[in-house]
Amino acid sequence: MASRRVRQVKTVLVCLGFSLLLEKFEAPLPFLFGSLFGCLVASLLGIKLAGMPMVSSVSRTVLGVAIGTTLTMEVITTIPSYIPTLLIVPLYVFLISSIGYPFFRRVLKYDRPTAYYASMPGGLQDMIVFGIEAGGNPRTLSLVHATRSLVLITIAPIVLTQIFKLELSNPLGSPITELSLIENVGLFLTGIVGMLLFRKLKLFGADILGPLLLSAPLAMCGILMHRPPEEMIILSQFFIGLGVGIHYQGITTKELRRDIIAGLGFVALIIPLALLTLLVASQVSDIPLFELFLCFWPGGQAEIAVMTMAAGGSVSIIVLHHIVRILLVITGAPILHQLKKKQESTGPLN
Repeated sequence: MASRRVRQVKTVLVCLGFSLLLEKFEAPLPFLFGSLFGCLVASLLGIKLAGMPMVSSVSRTVLGVAIGTTLTMEVITTIPSYIPTLLIVPLYVFLISSIGYPFFRRVLKYDRPTAYYASMPGGLQDMIVFGIEAGGNPRTLSLVHATRSLVLITIAPIVLTQIFKLELSNPLGSPITELSLIENVGLFLTGIVGMLLFRKLKLFGADILGPLLLSAPLAMCGILMHRPPEEMIILSQFFIGLGVGIHYQGITTKELRRDIIAGLGFVALIIPLALLTLLVASQVSDIPLFELFLCFWPGGQAEIAVMTMAAGGSVSIIVLHHIVRILLVITGAPILHQLKKKQESTGPLN
């Protein structure tokens, strides 16, 4: 236990060092990307790190509350106008998995459950859990999805700043000193209660969706008047990045050559699809183009939410599209996997 604590402290210090370095060079979202790249570099150098799953989970609750408090009645009443783009999401998910599965199964020769869950554009933790239950390789799934998340959320701010000419400098929330102690504590507890309630009910996405769905009605009723403070959101970024980056720990040369390159190959396949979907969506929607880009960018929900806040976009609408995507993946993946398994067992061997 003591050695694990030492490794956790070392992990925080490494990630903090990289974060402060990126902040010094005025990089976008330095505490998110600093912890991600810190874990990656340390892992490649063979430095022993350790994650903090509970801290990462609590950090996600902060983002859940930050998103939920943007769901005002004004936003809710506009949801019907986003139906055209929301209807594109199921087809988008189907196309990604249809491209990814043959790539992992036939080209890279992964076993069936590993190939299937590696190809699904869902949450990293959920896909690993479902994949393990189906008999997949947890190490491979971790590396493939961590690579996908890392690359996509590295590309996104480059697109936002260089193509859409955004600054990513919008305040993520009010300074902590501008909110009363009761408000700060209330926002924090809303996130914790929402997470625990969703976990108790064994519902998916408990860390973000529980706090989101609990804070939203409280915001609509005027009980919650602000997002969590900026300092709290920055801290959540740091530990969310650490939670993704830690999956590179213990990486070997063989895994680097096979699984990370596989993840990079998958990203190369789905980026054109994401851009094509963006083009189609832009023809049926009046949503600003940069917001549509974030709606259909297949990165992590938490990281996309942070970028949206920094870009000054509509967090609630963008996250709504990602919730639909993840809901489809998490509820449909086990069913579709069983159907695919039965089809393969009765047909030619793939």
